[in-house]
Amino acid sequence: MFIAYAVAAGLLALALTASATFTFQRNPATTETMTKLGVPDSWLPRLATLKAAGAIGLVAGLWLTPLGIAAAAGVTLFFLGAILTHLRAKDYNFAPAAALALVAAAALVLRAAA
Repeated sequence: MFIAYAVAAGLLALALTASATFTFQRNPATTETMTKLGVPDSWLPRLATLKAAGAIGLVAGLWLTPLGIAAAAGVTLFFLGAILTHLRAKDYNFAPAAALALVAAAALVLRAAA
């Protein structure tokens, strides 16, 4: 179970790091999507910080089980919130958020079981 968690957490941490970087840099595609969803521009630094913290927590969770569990739970909730934000805006292109939510949920289960 630990190796499966390490793979899931590593891949998820990479995706979160890339997303946080694009959000911090205010990548045009990212800001366009956020604007379309009704997310205020002032929220972008906070959202990017949450993504970066999730990535760090998942990697640190390789050594600190409670931190890995907490990070995976937080990332799962983050992406469930992203899905709800898409649905609220009547934007049904939420497959990436759903896929990341599933990977985060798998990481949570795997870390708790390891």
